[in-house]
Amino acid sequence: MPNLFAGLDFGTTNSTLALAAAAGVQGAPRLLALEGEASTLPSALFFSFEDGDTYFGRAAVFEYVDGAEGRFMRALKSVLGSSLMEETTRVGRERLSFVALIGRFLAHLRAKLEAEAEYAAATGEGRVMLDQVVLGRPVRFVDDDDAADRAAQDQLEQAARGVGFSDIAFQYEPVAAALYYERTIAAEELALVVDIGGGTSDFTVVRLSPRRAAALDRSSDILSFTGVHVGGTDFDRLFSIAQVMPHFGLGSDTADGKRRLPVWYFNDMATWHRINTLYTPAIARDIKALEREAAEPTRLARFGHLLAHRSGHRLAGAVESAKIALSDAESTEVVLTEPGLSFKATTNRSAFEAATADLVGRILNAIEAALRGAGVSAGAIETVILTGGGAQVPAVRQAVVAKFPEARITQSDAFGSVGLGLGLDAARKFG
Repeated sequence: MPNLFAGLDFGTTNSTLALAAAAGVQGAPRLLALEGEASTLPSALFFSFEDGDTYFGRAAVFEYVDGAEGRFMRALKSVLGSSLMEETTRVGRERLSFVALIGRFLAHLRAKLEAEAEYAAATGEGRVMLDQVVLGRPVRFVDDDDAADRAAQDQLEQAARGVGFSDIAFQYEPVAAALYYERTIAAEELALVVDIGGGTSDFTVVRLSPRRAAALDRSSDILSFTGVHVGGTDFDRLFSIAQVMPHFGLGSDTADGKRRLPVWYFNDMATWHRINTLYTPAIARDIKALEREAAEPTRLARFGHLLAHRSGHRLAGAVESAKIALSDAESTEVVLTEPGLSFKATTNRSAFEAATADLVGRILNAIEAALRGAGVSAGAIETVILTGGGAQVPAVRQAVVAKFPEARITQSDAFGSVGLGLGLDAARKFG
């Protein structure tokens, strides 16, 4: 039986796990089913205080949205390399480090890999190498801080080793997407990979060809890569700050008109990985005091509801859903309805694009840096490979098309191409 090797894409928003056989063995890389028939698993955990179980992915989101008592966590990848990694957080009666929390999620994925290994052996498909894995990483976990960036990779490796992986390699996520796309071409191309993930955006200028695909070492084909800590959750955050948080008190004055209310509470409520830090008695008291001072206390009362009912991620999910809807529609509504709160705000694509224009500008600046690093002009790029959920944002795609009017724009598998490329890379590295 052939050996099968694993590539794991631990994403800010979604994760995937792929298997690939060594070069020369027939068969394309494939993604594992991680939740029912779905090959993507939302990078979310829910620790239930009702039954003591830990839920993952869509099941975690369902438990939280359904109002079960517990602790919901999402976008943990965004914490890697940050000061939060030095802290612990309370989950029920336990205090867990963020490395341990990420490890819980990776352990769930490893269990899926072990189950797949039994199936592959029983059917004669192959022997899954359980100790070896290629993990994806963004070009930059942390902008402008090399020490923190190295720490982020070390922390992810520590979490992976803690769940049983002993032979671990890393590959840049945009390079992995390029390796997967390369299987489809018949001649050499100079390509730019634009990978807009949930928490980071990465850009790679690379030479691709069927002949080059056979080489184990592709370092000479990677002409440049850049990354910036901008992703889909940043679009959610700025959209929420501009269009939603004002309904909960952001920008409000005190009743005497002498000052504005503090803004950091609202900024944290709009930031996926900061929401849980707001659920403390001290902050609940702060908001109640601000409600008494505010010129528009009803808005602060809404914010107080989010704290009292731990509804912050439900609101963030509604904002994310509105963002996705605006990829196809010109207008939509942000809606959160639950006992004690009925919130609805109409918004449109123009407002979304105005709120997030700076992010698109930072993406274009990073693309320009990648071109400079490769020593090529925009006109020299023959193919632009778009991947990642953030590449679905119309303003991002329009900006890229305008930057490369003569290039072929190809939309790779938005959520699967990185994982599949990591599987191919694992087969090359370990096969």
